[in-house]
Amino acid sequence: MHALFAFALLLPRVLALSPPNVHIRDSPITLPTALRVNTTGLTNILTADRARARLFVQKAQEKAAKVQAGTLSADAAIGIPITNEAISYIASVGIGSPPTQYNLTVDTGSANLVIFTDNYIRTSSSFSTSNQAVQCMFSIVHSYSGELISVMPVVDQVTLGPGLVIQRQSISVCAASPGFDGFEGILGLGPTDLTLGTLFPASGATVPTVTDNLFSQGTITLDEIAISFEPTNSSLVVNGEITFGGTDPSKFTGPITFTPITSTSPASEFWGIDQSIKFGTTTILSTTAGIVDTGTILMLIATNAFNTYKSATGAVLDNNTGLLRLTTTQFANLTSLFFVIGGTTFEFTANAQAWPRSLNTLIGGSVDNVYLIVGDLGTPSGEGLDFINGQMFLERFYSVYDTTNRRVGFATTPFTTATTN
Repeated sequence: MHALFAFALLLPRVLALSPPNVHIRDSPITLPTALRVNTTGLTNILTADRARARLFVQKAQEKAAKVQAGTLSADAAIGIPITNEAISYIASVGIGSPPTQYNLTVDTGSANLVIFTDNYIRTSSSFSTSNQAVQCMFSIVHSYSGELISVMPVVDQVTLGPGLVIQRQSISVCAASPGFDGFEGILGLGPTDLTLGTLFPASGATVPTVTDNLFSQGTITLDEIAISFEPTNSSLVVNGEITFGGTDPSKFTGPITFTPITSTSPASEFWGIDQSIKFGTTTILSTTAGIVDTGTILMLIATNAFNTYKSATGAVLDNNTGLLRLTTTQFANLTSLFFVIGGTTFEFTANAQAWPRSLNTLIGGSVDNVYLIVGDLGTPSGEGLDFINGQMFLERFYSVYDTTNRRVGFATTPFTTATTN
């Protein structure tokens, strides 16, 4: 049996507690995880998600152009899509020896380990790569202001949890904090190729990710991660885990369906897959490419698919929240969505399509209405990135990200048909 490691996602107030005493054994190691809700930023959910989507496309297009032109270098830096997320899964990551804990947002849409702080604490295990032949030379793009934030490359020891220690992990430390609320950086869990262009002068080389290093250093036996999120109607709840080096069978039901990374650009640069979507028996999005992303909150679909969905549901656009709105009577008759991925049909129930009603007021909504989490991506289908399966989707399905075999897997969970919302 492979040794599996589950990684804690903790809220800042939870992080102040002493870590649990976990014994390494030949079975999944589960640590408490929790969802963090930024109550000051919830009214910008759709705006933030669409801004992030635009940056994904921009990043892929810039990279392709620079590769073709042979100008992928330090003076042609590639930005990382970063948003001040209203809802995020936060991980406590120790850096240095002894480790200093940083609250990092878990992000499958990027692959670098980044610290947004000017309080980086150097220890005996820390050293700068500024005088090395290869150094990290990329900029962080603030999705709201477009501000470029310079980065200092370092190499340090990283502790993800008991038994999960990485030696000589490449880390990018921002010269100053962009002022995001509630988290101090990014734990990038995307494909390794997303780091391409962040090295100079070896601009054609990649940076080993956290998962890559765990694998190469023998800590895990499979170069893959699995993510378990759960739906919640609370702004503070323990509700998930990340497993490094395999899967945790206690978190999913039935078989895992794997599908290869799509060959369609720009989705192919990320954890991109091909899927189709039906509303009941009506196809609203034919088989096309998109991505799976923990950093996106909503389920975003191409504009033409969104318009068909809006018409079929009878929903109206709510000006206060930016989301589609239903009456409770309309919601009682809402049909399931069906996602066909890798030949398997996954049902996304009516309840899964609803924003948690107990949190309506946090997004500027009314307690008497139902708001839908399916949003307009802002671009038509056929663009090469026609959907984003975000957090709300991932809270209903177990997901696996297999670097070695370049594939993504999904399985149902005990929460797939839950009526939490």
